[in-house]
Amino acid sequence: MTVETRLNDVNIEAVGALVAAITEDSAKARTTWASHVRWQGGFQSTARVRGFAETPSDEPTTLGGEDTAPNPVEQLLSALGNCLAVGYAANATVAGIPLDSVAIDLRGDVDLHVFLGLKQGHAGFDSITAKVRISSQAPAEDIAALHQKVIASSPVGHTLGSAVPVSVDLV
Repeated sequence: MTVETRLNDVNIEAVGALVAAITEDSAKARTTWASHVRWQGGFQSTARVRGFAETPSDEPTTLGGEDTAPNPVEQLLSALGNCLAVGYAANATVAGIPLDSVAIDLRGDVDLHVFLGLKQGHAGFDSITAKVRISSQAPAEDIAALHQKVIASSPVGHTLGSAVPVSVDLV
């Protein structure tokens, strides 16, 4: 489908050009992303991604931080929500579905015993839930199909839902 007008404020031409480039040369689908994090003292750190301003991180006072910024697990929830929002915008635009709004509320449960060294086991989220609210004039079945497509193609959602090898080397 070709979208002639700008829908949902998405630059669909750029997305289409990427799809065409990957269709021509599948090696272009392989991408690498990076972040550079520096400790700032206490539980504060900053992350630099590409040329953007640094993103701060801290822990709430109940966990010994100064509560100056979201903590890493909150940032992880936000990354999932942002990835889903991109998926809804992109896929709705390709499908010709106008979106009035998309709101995603995310929650995750973490047992702090392992993080605090009080026992061995899983230190991460026990579960994550996301509640998505989409406002659109499109038929409900189109919104349901959009939702299924986004869930099936979310890079952050798939990363969180799968065992992904993580290597942390001291150099």
